[in-house]
Amino acid sequence: MEPVKVSMPLYFEMGKKKITRRYINMNEYRNWHHIVSGDIKKAYEKLAWTKIYKLKFKNKIKLEFILWKADKRKGDRSNVLCIHEKFFCDALTKSGCIPDDNDDYIEETRYRTGGIDKGNPRVDIIITEIPYDGLFDELR
Repeated sequence: MEPVKVSMPLYFEMGKKKITRRYINMNEYRNWHHIVSGDIKKAYEKLAWTKIYKLKFKNKIKLEFILWKADKRKGDRSNVLCIHEKFFCDALTKSGCIPDDNDDYIEETRYRTGGIDKGNPRVDIIITEIPYDGLFDELR
């Protein structure tokens, strides 16, 4: 299977009375109320599902998370991408793309910065299925 690219937003706009922009990063995540956190995760998984629901992987996969920032400000890449990784891996599992999001199914995860895209800041996620070569069968 060819690598698959999925683009996810850096934030969601949410709220019933007042619409608030909720950035998906560790600094925000640790301060969210558990109900807000659950709502954001559900919105993330719903959007991810629309992009991945047809995918089924027979072998291990590797994930590459690429951060496209809106401006030149310096930031902690892993602060943003670690939450995207958590939410996206859970979405892969819930949608049935992989049975579980542990090391038996996800062999490698990589973070990098793609650059600046003022018009479309985002996280691109590249999913690559690793061809099965028959080696190390005793570990399967």
